[in-house]
Amino acid sequence: MDAAAEFCLLNDFQRDFPLCPRPFAELGRRLGLSERDVIAALGDLRRAGKIGRVGAVFAPNRVGASTLAALRVPEPALADIAARIGQFPGVNHNYEREHRFNLWFVVTATSQDDLQATLCEIGREAGCAPLSLPLVEAFHIDLGFPLDSERSPNRLCRRPPEREAVQSAGGIESARDRRLIAALRDGLPMAESPYALLAGQAGMTENEVLTRLGHWLAQGVVRRLGVVVRHRALGYVANAMLVFDAPDDEATRIGEALADEPHVSLCYRRTRAAPEWPYNLFCMLHGRERVGVRARIEHLRARHGLHHLAHDVLFSRRCFKQTGAHYG
Repeated sequence: MDAAAEFCLLNDFQRDFPLCPRPFAELGRRLGLSERDVIAALGDLRRAGKIGRVGAVFAPNRVGASTLAALRVPEPALADIAARIGQFPGVNHNYEREHRFNLWFVVTATSQDDLQATLCEIGREAGCAPLSLPLVEAFHIDLGFPLDSERSPNRLCRRPPEREAVQSAGGIESARDRRLIAALRDGLPMAESPYALLAGQAGMTENEVLTRLGHWLAQGVVRRLGVVVRHRALGYVANAMLVFDAPDDEATRIGEALADEPHVSLCYRRTRAAPEWPYNLFCMLHGRERVGVRARIEHLRARHGLHHLAHDVLFSRRCFKQTGAHYG
């Protein structure tokens, strides 16, 4: 496969993946490739670490419960603690960041009770209780990662920003739905009829799987269906979490404004954990070089008049784990 076709696979199909019995054949038709070539290329990209999977990205708290958590770990023990935490099935992202709270991870579970139980187990494993920072309001959590412009690398079919309050789980109606969610964790099988294989695991028909995924996409339970890239493997290694202590009565306005900036790939409001963690507004910016990301951060602060707000910048150092969410 030539470089142009590979780029299209990585960039153009991060969302709106075909919902039809032979999706890889449909991709091949659009790219002028055979179904076999598309399956082989995606398999190669996954083995090379450039993509994590081809599959569904679920919206936070629409399926089960989730939180962003952080630990303050002594440097000599960091890799060991990160490895132990990574063994928990509910931990799907696990990063070292430059901060006194240096280990950050996302935890998912089937319910709030299960989530709290997992956090307690992690605390026992780590020897200290993690900060838990649940989502309050999402301004931009699409998780697509466009690769077609260095000037504006984090926009992919960007929809108009809409403020979204945290919603409880919805659209998950049966044990078969739960089995389908579990089957989707590792992505679509690299086979001619992936939805049929998922249907077999969930005890559904292929048509039921296609209908269910279409319904979840329409309802916002699934944010997007498509290729999930690993940005670090693609050269985006200067990745920063920018956090602000925004007044509660201004957080929504500021969050909406930041979410509409072209270099902000994620933006949301979370609970504070004062006094240890006073920040409630989070943005992610990704870039190839730290100096460029720093410049973008200063531009955002100046453009939106945020210099009066306490803030911090946490660059990522190491990725210990990055998988699809696990909901029990």
